Amino acid sequence: MIRIKAGVPRRPRPRPRARRPLRRALALGLPTMWGAIAITYKLTCPLAQQTGLGARIVTSAVFFAVGTGLIVQVRRSLLRELRQIRQIAGAAQNALLRPLPPRLDGLNIAAAQLSAERGAVVGGDLYEVIATEHGVRVVMGDVRGHGIAAIGTVAAVLGSFREAAHDEPDLEGVLRRLDRALARHLRERARAEHPASGAPDPDSPVAEEFVTVLLLEIGADGELRALNCGHPWPYRLSGTGAEPLARADPLPPLGPFPLPAVLPFVCCGQLLPGEALFLHTDGAEDARDARGRFFPLADVLAEVVGQQPLPVPQSVLGSVFTALLHHTGGTPTDDVAILVVRNDRKSKCTNPGARGPARQATTPPHPTNYPQRNGV
Repeated sequence: MIRIKAGVPRRPRPRPRARRPLRRALALGLPTMWGAIAITYKLTCPLAQQTGLGARIVTSAVFFAVGTGLIVQVRRSLLRELRQIRQIAGAAQNALLRPLPPRLDGLNIAAAQLSAERGAVVGGDLYEVIATEHGVRVVMGDVRGHGIAAIGTVAAVLGSFREAAHDEPDLEGVLRRLDRALARHLRERARAEHPASGAPDPDSPVAEEFVTVLLLEIGADGELRALNCGHPWPYRLSGTGAEPLARADPLPPLGPFPLPAVLPFVCCGQLLPGEALFLHTDGAEDARDARGRFFPLADVLAEVVGQQPLPVPQSVLGSVFTALLHHTGGTPTDDVAILVVRNDRKSKCTNPGARGPARQATTPPHPTNYPQRNGV
């Protein structure tokens, strides 16, 4: 199920409370009535006491009608409960992964999520865009696993980002806050699963939990700074095509390894007016068709940009998801989240055509040199 997270969703109209007692009475009364009809027929109808073929056919037809009525009533009750559960899940989704504003500080924004679990409205992908005094800050992440099991981790990371984005003056501080929040969440999960020992089982899924995170900061002049922990780099969409925002090696994902003392943020040049960023989770690039071929995301984006030199975020979302569902036959095996941000601000730079190349501020240590995080 695709969840579009742009704009303000309509609130479901509350149902009159006066109808609830009537529905409860019908839910209990109709099965009782069908059962009473079957018992009355069996005990009082002379035809039910006969053993002839015709009598047996009539009796079988009566009980078949009674059984069908009971099945239909039970099915209606289950469908009604399922609709209520989906409404609750939708409300929880909106509270956790709340809808993004279509415009924020001169940026045009659109986002969508596709859950791998059939009928699910929640998944293991996360994203948020917040305007702060330090610039517009964006997070895109992917929790190990998908579906309902990943909700707790998504809530821990998103809640920490929404606070840290305003409090921390730089992206390094934001990332360290996310790392501490995730470590605290995993410790609490480990204690909940092993209350007697208080220590996590090395074979427990909690010990292998991790989150890939991409942090972006868009300055007032469009300057881009990024911190990447194991997440795919976004694409820059412009009139010249679609190209990766950076090619620097990311840090390891949050969870298994502690963060280094010096965090290597990447300077990605400027996001010029009219240009857009296409952020995604690895579910988009790793999606396969029936022959095992990966989804050609770069080619699809190049085709989209060729059709519309000024990328419209909502149109880009629709085109990519249509191509993705066609590629996978409508059944993706992993959650997919996409976020498109276009710069609609007026140009403030003296030379708009001069965009600096992406460069890494510092060189991180090799991932294999990271010590294993203890405790989780």
